[in-house]
Amino acid sequence: MDEEHLNPRNMPIFRKGREIYELTVKIADLIPEDDSRLSGIKAFMLEDAALLSVKVAGAEGGDLYDIRMECATLIRKAARDLQNHCNTLTMFGFEHIHYLHLIREALEEYRLLFVDWVRTFDAWNYAVDRWGLFNPPGVQPEDPDPDSGLDGL
Repeated sequence: MDEEHLNPRNMPIFRKGREIYELTVKIADLIPEDDSRLSGIKAFMLEDAALLSVKVAGAEGGDLYDIRMECATLIRKAARDLQNHCNTLTMFGFEHIHYLHLIREALEEYRLLFVDWVRTFDAWNYAVDRWGLFNPPGVQPEDPDPDSGLDGL
């Protein structure tokens, strides 16, 4: 494959993550800076929205199954947290809640891309995860590493 095809920026999930980030920035800009509670939520929203594309790039660059699964886990957490931040804004009286459905809808589109993306992970391109969380089925933390130069940390 050519380098252009391998660039994570060309992947639909990466592009959707960037779209969610840009949307979140625009909505977060509506949060009054003098409201310390809402401003704190704003910071978390921006961080979580940024992770949606950053961790896709990390997974693609890492290539190994355990690295990809770790990034996928962080993406899932960030997406769910972003959803929760929208709910929190509603609970704390954010004036422009009518825009939050845009983030929720984009997150659902992202989730569908995420499911398809995770299915592409090659479980047999791995280093043994000595922590035992992200090994392929049947591989244990104490198993010998297929690439003896890696220690799994």
